[in-house]
Amino acid sequence: MPQMTVLEILNRTKAFFEKKGVPDPLLDAQYIISHGLKMKNRMDLYLNFEKPLTPAELDILRPLVARRGNREPLQHIIGDTSFRGFVIKCDPRALIPRPETESLVDMAKDALKGIENPFVVEIGTGTGAIAIACAKEIEGVKVLATDISDDALALARENAQANGLDDTLNFAKGDLLDAVTVEAIKKATGDVFGEASTKIDCLIANLPYIPDGEKGKLQPEVDKFDPALALYGGPDGLDLVRKLLSQTEGKMNTGASILLEIGSEQADVLKNEAANYPWLEFTGAHKDYCDNIRFVSYKAK
Repeated sequence: MPQMTVLEILNRTKAFFEKKGVPDPLLDAQYIISHGLKMKNRMDLYLNFEKPLTPAELDILRPLVARRGNREPLQHIIGDTSFRGFVIKCDPRALIPRPETESLVDMAKDALKGIENPFVVEIGTGTGAIAIACAKEIEGVKVLATDISDDALALARENAQANGLDDTLNFAKGDLLDAVTVEAIKKATGDVFGEASTKIDCLIANLPYIPDGEKGKLQPEVDKFDPALALYGGPDGLDLVRKLLSQTEGKMNTGASILLEIGSEQADVLKNEAANYPWLEFTGAHKDYCDNIRFVSYKAK
């Protein structure tokens, strides 16, 4: 019996993924097969279309293909994703960082122009992707990343270490700004002898913002495999966002920015509620790379 070639397996995998409703069947088939065969990149597939696959290679590919057919996220199967060019390990402990979220880092860089040694706090760090990108891309920055989940913080620390930041990126556990304690600030800023009077220059958060009523209605990759703790934010999705905003009084330097990722329909609600936080100024709704409203910003008065 002749052995199947790379091209034949690619076509069969694509057809199987189409039947299972995988959103990008060809692309995902390319990623999984090149990963399973330990190729450097997807382009190597095209250089090896006629290569026959051994039984051992097929045994490696079958469970990977089955997992994706069960709608397990591609990033969990491969084990990582790219976020602004940094390799971020992904597994069920935290939400997979989305490409659209990369815009938050650009917004932070713009907000911090002209500020020496800025102090940035990220709430709900998950994999640590945003904190890692900020630490790598913003000169002189001090970053404190927090999460309420021990599992997420463990993953974020692994990613910080893998990206060479285990000695410079600081983490703290807690509920929103409750995690930003005097001790956490001292550790993050190096103010070991002071009174940790340092205030935040930029607060970044990609909190759960999906309304509770959407449970069970999301794509299987999200509904079955992302942690619910990272997804749902109450009846209209904004419970945690409101709680965080209410905690910021007295914690921000004058002119400091708050940058939040939200759902596309939530910006007007937050704009209309801005008077609830008189120490803040609502400064706008912002679009992502796909031209969808995805962020809101505030400045501390």
